[in-house]
Amino acid sequence: MNRPLAPAVQTELGQHLWRILILGSIGMFMGTLVTTVVAVALPVMGPALQLSYSEALWIQAGYVITMCIFLIPVGRLADRHGLLRFYLLGMAIFLVFSVACALAFSGPFLIVVRCLQGSGAAFTAAAAPALITTVFPPEWRGRGLGLNAMAGYLGLMAGPPLGGLIVTHTSWRWIFLINVPLALGTLANGWFLLGDERRDRAAQRGKSVPGASAAGPSPSAPSQAPAHHGLGLDWPGTALLAVFLVCLLGPLISVPFWGWLSVRTLLLLGVFVVFAVLFVLVESRTTDPLLDLDLVRKNRVFAASTFAAFLNYAAIYGVTTLTAVFLELSQGYSPQHAGLLLLVQPAFMAALSPLFGRLSDRIGSRPPVAAGMLLIALGTAQLGLLPSPTPASRVVLALATVGLGMAAFSAPNTSAVMGAVKKSELSLASGFLGTMRTAGQAVSIALLGAIAASGLGPVGGRVLFLGEKASEAAAESFAGGYHTAMLVAAGLAIAGALVSLVQGPRRITDLASGG
Repeated sequence: MNRPLAPAVQTELGQHLWRILILGSIGMFMGTLVTTVVAVALPVMGPALQLSYSEALWIQAGYVITMCIFLIPVGRLADRHGLLRFYLLGMAIFLVFSVACALAFSGPFLIVVRCLQGSGAAFTAAAAPALITTVFPPEWRGRGLGLNAMAGYLGLMAGPPLGGLIVTHTSWRWIFLINVPLALGTLANGWFLLGDERRDRAAQRGKSVPGASAAGPSPSAPSQAPAHHGLGLDWPGTALLAVFLVCLLGPLISVPFWGWLSVRTLLLLGVFVVFAVLFVLVESRTTDPLLDLDLVRKNRVFAASTFAAFLNYAAIYGVTTLTAVFLELSQGYSPQHAGLLLLVQPAFMAALSPLFGRLSDRIGSRPPVAAGMLLIALGTAQLGLLPSPTPASRVVLALATVGLGMAAFSAPNTSAVMGAVKKSELSLASGFLGTMRTAGQAVSIALLGAIAASGLGPVGGRVLFLGEKASEAAAESFAGGYHTAMLVAAGLAIAGALVSLVQGPRRITDLASGG
């Protein structure tokens, strides 16, 4: 029997599934672009704004931490009040504070508006995968999420060369203003779809009335939750979540500068443990919690897939930064040469993510996810065994292997997460997955960065992240630390492969397509 050229559409919003995919992918592209493009521009922005050492760090860290704090609460609200509505709200917030970033006149002001820009990015990051899951039926979900992931990887690829071009030929302020036309176009297009979403939600509420329809909700109907007055948010849980995430991510991001045994690091990590325990206790006793802990305790697919994402990002997020420093500091590569080599990994990720998304639609998520993590382990192990002097071909092979593994992992794992929850929890699941990714990123920088810079002493963090020069002896010491860090990354990836096998076999039906 021939496969259909297009999925069956049963909702008004579902009539525009490719348009929704494009709109959601623009948000994904912008969210990743703004991180890499700012990293490239910081050396120019620093003198212009007279940034201090800590301000330069928190321009990036503030964006990431704020985004992580908002992901779960915003996901909860989006599930209840409209995925597209919250996506467009996030895009509007992102637009306003992108302009504010471009108008920054000091380091503290830029840090504040970067945090607010991160809150807008949290709206789009939580809602976009849920929107795609909503309009794409289960048999096409991996394809849609794979294309969405590709957009994120394209943002990673475009950031460094685009940032270099902008700061070389014009003002650094344009790195933020390039978001404006993309955001305006997304808002204009999405505005005309809000009526479709409202009608779909009204129709779904009608079907939820007993006796209204014997057929029940359609597979591609938009997510619905019980009616709530006001925002209907668990404020105590939200406050506890914010505190423990700040106390976790703050020291993990700063540990290359503070040190693992500093008073600030130990104190904040201790507060994190206390508030994490309080969060679990409060959420367990709340009738309408911010995060239903049964998702983690009783949903094996959800728990395994989100923890695998944590291990995935813990293994690979620090690879690009550490490999760039290794090539330039220890191997004498020019920044331009190193940058070109580092494009190999995101190029493979962008090119192959849609392919693996479609593959997961046919065979399920577990095989590509586990294979992807093993490929990441193989690639990082290759980096850990690089000889000195290092041939460019060996670097390309290793980074291509890591990129192939990420492509195999990302979309299938996201599809597994989104297919493991009820329709009323799609954005919540997306937000939780994003939080686990961000925590993995922080752990990667803290753990792998600390291992790589262990021989550099108190200047290690500055060498890694602010580009300060190191002596020849320090360069040799860093090379040894880098090799060890990459082997640790390979171990984390192997652990992720084992966790992904706990997902269980492919299921015939998905909770996300039910109710």
